[in-house]
Amino acid sequence: MPMSGTPRAEVAALRAAYDDTLRTEAEMHGALAVTRIGPLWLGEFPGGRGFVSYRDLIGADVPALVAAAVAHLAQRPEILEAEWKSRAHDDAPGLVEALSAHGYVPGEPESVMIGEAALLAVDVPLPDGVTLRRIAEEADVRRMCAMQEEVFGAPAHVEELLSSLAEDPSIECWVAEAGGEGSASAPGTAGAARREIVSAGRLHPVPGTDVAGIWGGATRPAWRGRGIYRALTAARARSALRGGKTLIHSDSTPYSRPILERYGFVKVTETTPWQWRR
Repeated sequence: MPMSGTPRAEVAALRAAYDDTLRTEAEMHGALAVTRIGPLWLGEFPGGRGFVSYRDLIGADVPALVAAAVAHLAQRPEILEAEWKSRAHDDAPGLVEALSAHGYVPGEPESVMIGEAALLAVDVPLPDGVTLRRIAEEADVRRMCAMQEEVFGAPAHVEELLSSLAEDPSIECWVAEAGGEGSASAPGTAGAARREIVSAGRLHPVPGTDVAGIWGGATRPAWRGRGIYRALTAARARSALRGGKTLIHSDSTPYSRPILERYGFVKVTETTPWQWRR
C-alpha cells in the first residue's frame, strides 16, 4: 500500500489498496461460514452476527443483490443481526434506497483512516494513576465491553469477541485503568476502591497483509482530552510493529479522527454501518 506522491495521488492509491486488501476476504476473517452471491460475501460470525462485504458493485443490479442478501439472512435463523457497510466512494446507484426498503437502519458515518504504524508509536505521558495493559482474561474482556457499551450506547458483541480471542491469539485488547487507592480519579469524582476501565481499544492484524486495524476505541467522557486515548493508540501501534504490521487502518469517529490526522493519517473514504435485525 504505497504512501508516496502528491496528496491527491496518495489518497487515490490508499483508497485503491483499501478496496483490494481490506474488503471481501479480509472482512471474513473469523467467520463460521461464508456464502457468495455474485460480488457479495456474506459471513456468519459467532454471537448470531452477519456481515456483508464486497469489493465493488460496479455494473451490478444493486436492489436485486440487497434483496438476495436479505433473503439469505431470513433463511438463517441463527443470524440475529447483520451489518452492511456502505462506502462513500463506491459506484452503487440505488444502494441507500434498497437498504432502507429492506429494513436496514444507518448508523453514524465514520472516516476510514490509513497511515503508518510508526507515526503512532510515540511516547505519550499518562495522567497520574492511569496505567495501560493488554488484557486476555474473560472477566477483563467483559468489563471492557461493558464500558464500550456505555460509551457507544450500542452492543459490544462480547460473546463474538471472546470467541474470536480464543481462536485467534493475534487479536489484542488494550485498556487504560484508573482509580483505586493512590490513583487519580475522574474530575469531580472520589477515588474508587477498584480500578476502573476509562479507555479501551482492540488491535486486529489482517492476515496476509502488512496492515492491522484498530477498533473499538472508547474513552469515558470525563477522561477525554487528557492524552489517554493517544497513549492507548500508541501502545497498539507499537504492538502492531512488533508483529510485522507497518500500516494501521481505522474506521474513526469524530473523536478519534483528529488524533489520527495529527499523526499524518489520511482519510480515504467514509463508511456508514447499516444494521439489519431479525
